[in-house]
Amino acid sequence: MPTISRRRFLSISAAAGVLGSVPLAAWATPAKHPLQSWTGVAMGAAASITLSHPNADSILNRARSELDRLENIFSLYRPHSALFRLNSTGRVDTPPFELLECLGMCGLIHQASNGLFDPTIQPIWQLYAESYANGHAPAPALIKQVLNQTGWHRISITSNQISFTQSGMAITLNGVAQGYIADRIATLLRGAGLTNVLINTGEFSAIGGHPDDKPWAVAINTGSQIKKDAVMLRDNALATSLPNGTFFDQDGLIGHILNPRTGLPAKSRRDSISVTAPKAALADGLTTAMCLMNDLECEMLLKQFPSARLV
Repeated sequence: MPTISRRRFLSISAAAGVLGSVPLAAWATPAKHPLQSWTGVAMGAAASITLSHPNADSILNRARSELDRLENIFSLYRPHSALFRLNSTGRVDTPPFELLECLGMCGLIHQASNGLFDPTIQPIWQLYAESYANGHAPAPALIKQVLNQTGWHRISITSNQISFTQSGMAITLNGVAQGYIADRIATLLRGAGLTNVLINTGEFSAIGGHPDDKPWAVAINTGSQIKKDAVMLRDNALATSLPNGTFFDQDGLIGHILNPRTGLPAKSRRDSISVTAPKAALADGLTTAMCLMNDLECEMLLKQFPSARLV
């Protein structure tokens, strides 16, 4: 059953422009040109890349190719992706560097959140999705049983192999991969000399600011309202989680964020949680964990990452 994006309500409030396409050759900082953008889909979320450059079309084409390559690593549903193979067979040999790096970030946030961020929640997520698709809630005994197929400590990660130590396991990187992909695209373009770029893969990463010398302005739409004050980004990243953005049930009562300790849905009172950080992957993972935390726990989590800020 397809995973539903948690970021479908994010929207960008930046100067309008025609969406276009990126080579990677020697790109000196250009004179001002009209904003151009590419829009599409990445990891199930609306995506865009906006920049000002005389070679915008070729630059954007290169970035689109990189997005596709990364989705072939992180997609839950592309049958040849590294993540799909890991979940299908319980192991992947000679894993891509990007998967290893992303899992390293997962481990960091898992530890900092006392286990509330846990990508191994996927079997529980699948149980809820399948149960409600059949018109009923999962039985408590079945939730307890499937919880035995989860646990970050049950993943073995080396440079040569990633494997599960328990049968029936699977992981989802939906709580971090969109941010990680934004970071990788930013690294690609920054390394090629690009400045003044806004990348949106469901999470945002800004290289520099807007070409008019102002920061990029990003508005957050929670689904019920658009927050009045835009978040201003310059060489920074922004991620947002919507605890009540998607529901398993028809009545809109059972949210999609599940507690890995209990297997039960989050009891969040927040419409949205947004965090800025130097890396979108970090911001992404933190907002996911914070969906399961009270205000004091959120504060304690952020203290471990001084560069991150709650918006």
